[in-house]
Amino acid sequence: MAFKPESLEPTILWRYFQTICQIPHCSKNEKPLGDYVLSVASQYGLPAKRDQAGNIVIQMPASRGYENAPTVILQAHLDMVCEKNADVEHDFTKDPIEPFLDGEWVKAKGTTLGADNGIGVATLLALLEDTSFVHGPLELLFTVDEETGLNGARALPPDFVTGKILLNLDSEDEGMFFIGCAGGGDTEITLPIQRKSSGTGEPLKIMLAGLRGGHSGVDIHLGRGNAIQLLARMLFRCQVPFELVHFEGGNKHNAIPREAFAHVFVPTEKKEVFQKDLEAQFKEIQFEYKAVEDSIALRFEAPEEHHRFPLTLDSQNVLLSLLFGLPHGVIAMSQEIPDLVETSNNLAIVRTEADKIQIHTSSRSSIASALEMVRAKIEAISKLAGAHVKHIPGYPSWTPNLHSPLLQLMKRLYKEFAGKEPEIKAVHAGLECGILGEKFPGLDMISFGPELKNPHSPDERVHVPSVARFYQFLGRVLKVLAVEGLPKV
Repeated sequence: MAFKPESLEPTILWRYFQTICQIPHCSKNEKPLGDYVLSVASQYGLPAKRDQAGNIVIQMPASRGYENAPTVILQAHLDMVCEKNADVEHDFTKDPIEPFLDGEWVKAKGTTLGADNGIGVATLLALLEDTSFVHGPLELLFTVDEETGLNGARALPPDFVTGKILLNLDSEDEGMFFIGCAGGGDTEITLPIQRKSSGTGEPLKIMLAGLRGGHSGVDIHLGRGNAIQLLARMLFRCQVPFELVHFEGGNKHNAIPREAFAHVFVPTEKKEVFQKDLEAQFKEIQFEYKAVEDSIALRFEAPEEHHRFPLTLDSQNVLLSLLFGLPHGVIAMSQEIPDLVETSNNLAIVRTEADKIQIHTSSRSSIASALEMVRAKIEAISKLAGAHVKHIPGYPSWTPNLHSPLLQLMKRLYKEFAGKEPEIKAVHAGLECGILGEKFPGLDMISFGPELKNPHSPDERVHVPSVARFYQFLGRVLKVLAVEGLPKV
């Protein structure tokens, strides 16, 4: 069904969301959307500023009579993850997103929708126009480049906002309040390799595909297979001689690898035995992962091209040992919050070059010392293999505060609004709140939002009735903060 904002509630919000869909805004290309945000602020005569990174804050005055209420920061990020189905022609640098209505859900035609975090951005813009809201002074904060590493929040100047209450509108589960998140940091491993002057045997491409993958924070506890590590495992254990030329897998630091492939030379007379060895191991893997991976597939093909000579046996053994031995998955569960992953690592990306292998891992933990322990362990294992290690500067965790005055207020208001208690959660993923709390000490923060499904994929969808409820509840929160302020806890 066609997407018509005038038929949805709240119409103001959906009208802004439709406009956002017309403006390309992939990560690192948010300037056109930022320009639009500034134009809306100018339209309403409101002061706004943009920092060097592209972050924007709009100063919105209080409703009459509430000028002395506490200042509230409302925050969303401007960028979106740009993914499309393979059979869809779409240029994210110029083509608009095409939303449509499917029952109670808004989806996009073959691409990500950008409801993460376009709904949050549309909400902030709707507040500029919606005179029905009662509120104290507001600072509407729009950050950039959230999806590729929270980089906009990292770059915020220390005096960019002044409020001490922050509502982050970047969560995806209605009825859940998020009060904590993991910190994280990536590690780049560079393994020097040596190659032979020639290869012997028949070239063969091995592909492991069809795994479910998922977000390396939100889905890491589900036990899904890592294509890189599983393929390395099969080759490491293979009893038939072969020569490895190329190994590749994964494409994003925050995604569990769904596919991996290797190019090898196999003696012609051993090719059938080699394939049977890997197939036997693959059956073991299928059995191990039968509860979570029902579409995993192993394929053998003739490689399209074979530019490079094979690795020496020593380089081959070291590489496969390293890929098989690096940690992946859940390392520790929280001892304080039930069912929360405390520490994990994602073996994310492998790329083969002429004289080196590049490996990228992504570690997370809600405890700073545990995060550094994981990265130190990765460094130790990599150095044993003769690799060079570079730790990318990480982002801080957001430590849950169950005694937060803002939390106590919002729990009460949600019970009155929805007739039930909200769920209080921490998430094993990065949220900008961790950085914002470190950059602006003393913030009382909560992250919440409407119901979104499958963000970061072409299956992304947002539930229309939940958006209306989210918007109404936000109005209730802002009014009570203006009238009563925070409770004393």
